[in-house]
Formats: sequence, C-alpha cells, structure tokens
Amino acid sequence: MSFAGIIVNNEALAMDMIFTYKVPEAMEVSVGQRVKVSFGQGNKKIDGFVLKITENVPENIKRIKEIHSVYPEIYFDEDKVDFIEEIRRRYLSTYLDAIKLLIPRGILNGMKYKVSEKLYHIKEADGRYEKEPYLGILDLVKKNQGNFIKADISKLGFSLSSVNTLIKHGYLTVMSENDYRYNVDEFEDYKAKNLNKEQSYGVEKISSALGTYLLHGITGSGKTEVFLELIRRNIEKGYDSIVLLPEISLTPQMIERFKGRFGKDITIFHSRLSDGERYDEWHRVRSGKVKIAIGARSALFLPFKNLKLVVIDEEHESTYKSEMSPKYNAKEIAEYMMKRNEGQLILASATPSVESFHRAENKEIELITLSERATSASLPQMDVVDMRDELLSGNRSIFSNRLMQKITETLERKEQIILFLNRRGFSTFVSCRACGFVFKCENCDISMTHHRDNSLMCHQCGARKYLPKTCPSCQSKYIKQFGTGTEKVEAAIRQAFPSARVMRMDRDTTKQKSSYETMYNDFKNNECDILIGTQMISKGLDFKDVTLVGILAADLSLNLPDYRAAEKTFQLITQVAGRAGRGDKPGEVIIQTYSPENFAVLSAKSHDYMGFYRREIQMREVLKNPPFSKLLYLVFSSEDEQLLIKNTQYLGGLLRKHLTKYDNMILLGPGPCIISKIKNSYRWQVLIKGDIKEETALEIRNLIHDEMKNLYKEIKVSMDINPNSMM
Repeated sequence: MSFAGIIVNNEALAMDMIFTYKVPEAMEVSVGQRVKVSFGQGNKKIDGFVLKITENVPENIKRIKEIHSVYPEIYFDEDKVDFIEEIRRRYLSTYLDAIKLLIPRGILNGMKYKVSEKLYHIKEADGRYEKEPYLGILDLVKKNQGNFIKADISKLGFSLSSVNTLIKHGYLTVMSENDYRYNVDEFEDYKAKNLNKEQSYGVEKISSALGTYLLHGITGSGKTEVFLELIRRNIEKGYDSIVLLPEISLTPQMIERFKGRFGKDITIFHSRLSDGERYDEWHRVRSGKVKIAIGARSALFLPFKNLKLVVIDEEHESTYKSEMSPKYNAKEIAEYMMKRNEGQLILASATPSVESFHRAENKEIELITLSERATSASLPQMDVVDMRDELLSGNRSIFSNRLMQKITETLERKEQIILFLNRRGFSTFVSCRACGFVFKCENCDISMTHHRDNSLMCHQCGARKYLPKTCPSCQSKYIKQFGTGTEKVEAAIRQAFPSARVMRMDRDTTKQKSSYETMYNDFKNNECDILIGTQMISKGLDFKDVTLVGILAADLSLNLPDYRAAEKTFQLITQVAGRAGRGDKPGEVIIQTYSPENFAVLSAKSHDYMGFYRREIQMREVLKNPPFSKLLYLVFSSEDEQLLIKNTQYLGGLLRKHLTKYDNMILLGPGPCIISKIKNSYRWQVLIKGDIKEETALEIRNLIHDEMKNLYKEIKVSMDINPNSMM
C-alpha cells in the first residue's frame, strides 16, 4: 500500500505542513500531481499537490484518509521537491507559495487550453449547392484549411445558416483544436556580428568551465552578442537557455534580436501576459517545443528539461527580488539551479551591484570585463549642472539653460533626445498655501500625486479623486501644486518646442500590453524626437540616433532612506547616460543636480565604476551593511492600530530577549514604518541585522508564528531577507 505526502491548497500558516493520505489500490499517483482530498472535520473536498510517495505506514497516525481523485497532469518532477524545500527554508515561505512558483498561474482556477472549432473543406460543391454563396464559402475555407471558425466566415459577409448547411451535407467539417495563445511573431534576420577581442575572450572563458560569471561591460560594449553566441553553442549541444530581463520595456528589443537570430520558437514570459498566454507558454516549454525563454524573473521557473544556461541581464536591478511571498532573489535561485544542473549563470551589467562585485573580488564568482564599446563609438561626454546656480541666476524652470540650449541644437540636427525623470505624474504633491494642509491618501500615509486631468492619485494603492477648488481644512482657494513629474515635463517640452514630436513612457502611458512595443518601434523608426520617461527607459534600449540625454533630477534617489541610495543613484545616471552616442554620432549627457559634489554623481560623470565601488564598499563595511551582514526585515500590519502597537512591542521584547544568545546580531525597533499606513492598514516594523543564518531566521519565524497564531486574521506578518526597500 502506498501513502502520499500532500500539501493542501490552503494559505493558512497552520496548514503549512505535509499531510499524509492513503493512495487507493486502483489509483496511480505521482509526485508533482494535483489531487482532490477530503480535509478537516467536515471532509471538505480541496485540491492538494503530491510532494512525496512512500510505502511505509507513517507512525503515530491512527486514521488515514484516502485520496478522493487525481488530476491527469503532473506539474513538477521529483527532483523539484528539494527545490521547493530550499525556497521554503531560505525565504521563510510556505510550501504552497513555493509550489505556486512552478505551476502556471490560473491552474487552480480551472485554466485549460483554449479550444476552437476550426473549419475544413471536405469535397467540392455539386447539385443544388453549386452556386453562391456556397461556392464562395467552400473556396474560402479550402484556401485557409483550419484557419477559420464560423464567426470568421460570418464577419466576411456570409450567413451562418449557409455555413451550417454545408457542414450538415458533408461539404465542410468542424474539428476541435487547441488555439495556442503564444507569441509566434517573426522578425528579419539578425545576423551574427564579429566579436571583438574582449567579447571573444568572454565567450571562450565562460564556455570552458561551469559556474557563475559576472560580466561587467560598459554601456554599449556588446554584452548581448556574448549572450547570443553562448546560447547558440548551448543549442548545438541540445541544451536549454533562459534570459532574464529586469523590465518588460526591454523585451521588444530583445525579442527582435533573439528571434531574428534563432527563429520564432522562443518563449516570451512576463507579468503582462494573460493567464491563458502564460498557461500555453508553460506547456510549450514542458513539451520541449522551445529551447530559449526570455522574460522577467518568473521565467526562471519554466519547466525546461535540460536547462544549462541562465543569463541575468542588468543584474543590479531590484526587480530580481520578489516583493511577494516567497520573497526570493532570482540571482540566488538561478545560482542554486545552475549548481544542481551543472550549468552556467551569467550576471551581466554595466554597473554591477556592490554585492556581486564584492563576490567577484573575493573569487567566489568569475569576473569578465568588457571595457570598450563594441562599435567605434566612444562613451558620451558628461556635463553636470548645479541647479542651485540656476536658481541664483533667476532660472526657476525644470530645465537648466544648458539643457535647453542642447535640446535646441539636437533638434536642429534632426537627432533624438531622451529626458529622464524617475517620478511620474504632473506634480508630486498638492498643499494649501494658507494653512499648509497637504492632500494625502485616505487609505495610506502618503501625499497624493497631481495629474494633468486635475485628479489626485495615490501611487501606493491606486486611489484617485479630483482636486477640489478649495482647501478641505480652511476653505482657502490658494491651493498649489509642488514638485515635478513626467507629465509636467512633457507639458513644458511641448510648450517650449511645439514642433517637436514628443512621447512619454511611464506606467501611466504603458498600461496596454502592446504599449511598450509600439513606443519602442515608433522611437526606433524616428517617428519621435524626444522621449520622456521614468526608470523603464534607463537601460538596455539601443537607438543609434540618440545623441542627447538629459537627467532632470539626478539626486531624487540620493535622498531616499536606504543604505543603497548612493549605489542606485550611480547606477541610474550611468545607465541612462549609456543611451547616448551608441551609433556613429557622439553623445552628450546633461546631469541636473542639487548635489554636484556627491561622490556617486562625480563617479558617474567620469564613468568611474571602480572609484565608486571602492568608496561605497568601505562605507558598507564600517556600517556593517550588506554584503558584510544580512538584514531580516519584519513588517506587521493591521487595521486596528492599538492592537498592532501592543503586539508589535510585545514581540519586539521577545525577539530582543531571544537574540541575546547571539553576539553578532542587533535588533532595531519596533517602530512605525516610513510609510506607516497602506490601504487602511497601519504598519510597524522590526529590523534584525547581523550574521543571520538560515536556522536562526527559521527560529525567529517559528517564534513569531507561535506567538501570533491566535491573531493571524487581525495582524499580518511579512518577513524579508535582505529587502530591496524598507519604506
């Protein structure tokens, strides 16, 4: 008799364990299969996933229920069980959250293949059907066998009754076929380029040995050509490859290059796909129909059978760290996977994360450097403008005089311009000049952003309302918008340069699935002169006619309450600047800042990654910030503020007492989060800093769960190892 260890589809923390069920004699069950089981005292039928099969009768279990039924498909293989355990242990997640990484989104909601009734021609018309409209319908279907359904014929002007008549009398037939929802677009041939000496060395070095490599190449150094050549070699050996990208905005260009080089059979996988599209792409990979996947971090979990190469482009980007449970780091998981698969991981960036470069310095991973641009182009000229001087000279505009002059000259030369501001909206906040009232979100503890349609929007929860004509506090009419967003920049540019073709790319203008691709192609085809955007335009995009980049507020990220603030500033400036001068024409970058003396700004100006890294790593070591420690960030949230404060302070005391047995950890807090309220939930935090081992983090998790088990409905707990943000 067999027994199955099953994870039930119940998100309650108390259910995060393996439940044992008996496998009925006539039933075949495999690890990774979805089953239906009776659960709880009421024997409610719920889904579960089989994690293990054993022949041994579990001890101390008096009554074992049987599996009720089994679904036909297997969603993960037995070798993925260790992977699930690793995710759960490393990121303090539940079994169910780890399993959901491996299965297509929508499966638990009954997602299936999309089926269409396709029309096929069987025989020619004869007798009384040898006339219109029958002849026209038969000719149309014959020329498009299996491409049309009845509705398509109807849209072309033929009646459904005529189609049904032809089916009834055997001239046409209908066949049910899966209607696949994946990307099969084709692109013109993207020919392989001759690699330069540095690129060739990188390819040969990586090809020669397994392991993790940091590919540090300046902007425009041809890192993508290195990826393409390595993937070509991988395909020749029959292996699979995954290329991860930090932003969906990079995918149109990458798709164009990869499909132009390797053909249309490449899986595209990212968050903007519908559940149906993700379902079909997942099954296309599982069936072995594709050897390459391009996408966001979730593409890492596609069910390739022979995955030997993972490329993580722009590896410094924060989007490789999940903000939802499991709060995994894609770089860490990719390295774990490639060690198990005996494959290679490439971390690529012009501005590697401090942690990755520190690992390379310590010989934990191999460093490969591309120090020259792949073409004859040189790095752009960098010019820093002190906005304090602009203010003293009477210029209160968003744009410095230097930038306005350069925009004029660039437009006259019929060249393209990118203007970068990492803040969307028209104005960043609105307040009353009479009493000082600031319009804040009623659900969150942040100011609302003013948009050009005169609405106020919370960029945290999405709440929106219209700006009143008078102050809600004192009824004054003196309401003023402060700060600058991309909408305001767009309006100012259109006013200053009315004949210029202007396009804005931010979250507000790219809500449609095809928005990125449309904008990318418009700018690439020179149908736009000036592109204004947020972080999504700061990396990877390669336009030969862009010769001017304006960074409007370089110190926005510099003033964040984050130990990575200087690093993020250096990376943003360098990445945005790298969009200029990538073709035959020289590029120029204007950096507007109120902190021109800051070392991150100065290092970016001189293209000096090593100078920046040396200073930043010294500060990290002095302050014992990562990579010299780990952070465990605990956030407690509740709609009942007093209950939250009372229990968080109590837990803080317990944790402080628990940590006294460790001499290499400190606890900061408890206290309110920087954003102390989101979506009507109040938020308090605790930060633990030090040499946090996996077993220590698990002890802390178990302690918190034991203390909060009776309050899990009232107080939510979030735990994050080395978080991206502590806002």
